[in-house]
Amino acid sequence: MKIARIETFCNEFVGFVRVTTHSGAQGWGQVSAYNADISCTILHRQVAPYALGHDAFAIEALVDLIPEKEHKYPGSYLCRATCGVETALWDLRGKLEGKSVCELLGGTPRRLRAYASSMRRDITPRAEADRMLALRDRHGFTAFKYRVGAEYGHDVDEWPGRTEAIIPLMRAALGADADLLVDANSAFGVQRAIEVGRLLQEHGVAHYEEPCLYWELDQTRAVRDALALDVTGGEQDCFMPVWRQMIATRTVDIVQPDVCYMGGIVRTLRVAKLAADAGLPCTPHSANLTMVTLFTMHLLGAIPNAGKYLELCIEDANYYPWQFGLFVRSPYHVVDGQVTIPSEPGWGVTIDPAWLAAARYQCSERP
Repeated sequence: MKIARIETFCNEFVGFVRVTTHSGAQGWGQVSAYNADISCTILHRQVAPYALGHDAFAIEALVDLIPEKEHKYPGSYLCRATCGVETALWDLRGKLEGKSVCELLGGTPRRLRAYASSMRRDITPRAEADRMLALRDRHGFTAFKYRVGAEYGHDVDEWPGRTEAIIPLMRAALGADADLLVDANSAFGVQRAIEVGRLLQEHGVAHYEEPCLYWELDQTRAVRDALALDVTGGEQDCFMPVWRQMIATRTVDIVQPDVCYMGGIVRTLRVAKLAADAGLPCTPHSANLTMVTLFTMHLLGAIPNAGKYLELCIEDANYYPWQFGLFVRSPYHVVDGQVTIPSEPGWGVTIDPAWLAAARYQCSERP
């Protein structure tokens, strides 16, 4: 069964992909969010030429072929674009076989515990605590992630004293039983990261994400070696040699690949397998309500070393407004702090026709 047509529907932020075979079978996927229009352009220029005419069921072979053919472009954008076709092929296969992608991967759809993940730093510690309390009361969350430092801040806080203020306040507000996680987004050098990490430990925070510049693995490893809590990372990384080094040298305690940044399910599974062989859990990054979180749900239902949580960025409509109105029915319905992996064939979601009608359209096909 050969791929005959690849269509993209995008705006600046989100890009959906429809793949059609010569038999008329179809599947839907997504390029990575953020500058999705650029990723869609790359898809048609540097991915579609190798995908068209390729066996739609030979997903792994296609994923390996593209970077070899485009060997001069080994970076993030090629992976972000490849993800659109790769994830559409999983959906297509699931629909043909009458199975969810989770089942195709050897898992069983089930409920997943989610943590409410905040993306915000433009917020006072008290206001952030109140937001999390409201999410707890509305959705039943028992785990929460908030931000410390300034994004790539080089030891400069979002404003002076915010980090030292928010850490004890979040514990006091959410109580002793809440699981608390933090994300530094590469905010600190080693010394400052360790200082903040000790404060996090003092207040029972279990997960310390990307404390140092993520590409400086030695810095992150030094922080990990100095602390007792879990130091985590990997969301930005898509290059397999970096993943092998990160895992072999125990740079982090928990790996966090992003399915869309990685280039899809196949390559993310490879990272999860490397981590499993090293005894490390995998809690993928899924920081918006596009299909990336749905991909992650199916993946977590299938891998043996799935972490304790699904990252779920439940935000108000003023933050990332582009992540709303994408689906006929949202797959992110939270009950008692948990979401359920769809059991319908493929990804189990329908993209809103009105959104598609308003999107920028492009098509590559082979008769």
